[in-house]
Amino acid sequence: MYLDNVSILDHPLLQHKISLLRDKNTGTNEFRAMVSEIAMLMGFVALSDLPTKEVEIETPIEKCMTPVIAGRKLAVVPILRAGLGMVDGILKLVPSAKVGHIGLYRDEETHEPHEYYCKLPSPIEERTIVVTDPMLATGGSAVSAVDFIKQHGGKKIKFLCIIAAPEGLKRLHEAHPDVQIYVGHLDRELNENAYICPGLGDAGDRIFGTK
Repeated sequence: MYLDNVSILDHPLLQHKISLLRDKNTGTNEFRAMVSEIAMLMGFVALSDLPTKEVEIETPIEKCMTPVIAGRKLAVVPILRAGLGMVDGILKLVPSAKVGHIGLYRDEETHEPHEYYCKLPSPIEERTIVVTDPMLATGGSAVSAVDFIKQHGGKKIKFLCIIAAPEGLKRLHEAHPDVQIYVGHLDRELNENAYICPGLGDAGDRIFGTK
């Protein structure tokens, strides 16, 4: 599937870790650690276009001009709750990033999202915003989250997911073609219960050890 502003990442290390995530025998601690590692690998790619500026520093040898990240830096906005598992990986790359939160729950019958919480760093309009959610299934939560961010003034938005279904990727891209989407692996389809196949189960339950 080729779409403008969509990157399907195929790095061998990334794919290896995603395979381990899929294994039903992978325990909570290992699963949580790998989600963070995958987020860091994905963030390294997704943030390759961060703006920089030249500043003067003094090395042990001499003074020189050298680049640092410019502007208001970064806002990481996880979609609660599973998106929280990816935040630490991004913060390891950019420790100065601010963190917001968007809370959504999915209606069990319609599978559509409903908002229950939204708190974003200010001024959000001046930041590069990275939205995280391990799974992009129907795309409903992702579309709603980006809607909320734009309503609050967010402009430059990136969306990072570890696994996506074609249906959800298409829905998000059509609703927000300006958003840069980064996908660890594009899976086959959604089943009748709107779970990604082959997927990895419920990412939130596996990250936090709940059922």
